[in-house]
Amino acid sequence: MTSVDEPARPHGNGRLRDAARTRAEILDVATQEFARVGYAGARVDDIAARTSTTKRMIYYYFGGKEQLFTAVLERAYGVIREAEQRLDVEHLDPVAAIRRLAELTFDHHERHPDFIRLVSIENIHEAEHIAASEKLGRIGSPALDVIRRILASGRESGLFTADVDAVDLHALISSFCFFRVANRHTFGALFGRDLVDPDRREHYRTMLGDMVIAYLTAERSAD
Repeated sequence: MTSVDEPARPHGNGRLRDAARTRAEILDVATQEFARVGYAGARVDDIAARTSTTKRMIYYYFGGKEQLFTAVLERAYGVIREAEQRLDVEHLDPVAAIRRLAELTFDHHERHPDFIRLVSIENIHEAEHIAASEKLGRIGSPALDVIRRILASGRESGLFTADVDAVDLHALISSFCFFRVANRHTFGALFGRDLVDPDRREHYRTMLGDMVIAYLTAERSAD
C-alpha cells in the first residue's frame, strides 16, 4: 500500500504514469471546470472524475483547490506570454508593428475564451491568487517591452504624435479584445449583434488596429 503523500508506484507490468502528462491533463480539465462554474463552484471531486487520475493525486501534484486554480492561471497567462515572446516585429515599420501586436492579442483572446472567463473570475476575487503567485509576479509581459520599443521608434521617426505610456496602450488593446469575447452574449442580447460572428471577424480585427494607429498618429492641439 502506498502512502497518501506519494503517488502510486508502477505495477508489475512496468507501466509508469507520465507525471508531466498527468499534470497537463489535470490542468486541462481544471481550466474547463473553473471557467465553467467559477472558483467557488468548482469541486476537486468533479475535476478528478473527468480525468484518468484521482482526487488524491490532484492534491499530491497541486496541494489543494486554491493551488490548483493558481496553477491554472499561471499556465493560462504563460500561453499568451510565450506568444508575445515569439512575436517578431523588428523588421516592420512602427505602424505595421503596433498593428501586428494588436492582432496578436485579438487572435489569442478569440482562440482562448476560457482565458477570458478565468481572468473575469480572478477579478471577482480581486486578483488574490495572482498576487500570491511568485511565478506570475515574475512573468511580466513581453508585450510591454515590444510596445516601448515600437513607441520609441514611432516617435523618433515622427509617425507617432501621442506621448502614451506602454501600459496604457496595452490596456487599450486588451480592453477591446477582452470585451469582444467576454461581453458577446450581453452585447448580442441588447444590440442584436454577435461580436464574434466569423463573417465580421476581419472587420473587428482591422477596426482594432485602425483605432490604435489613429490614436497614436492623431494631430494634437497645442494645449
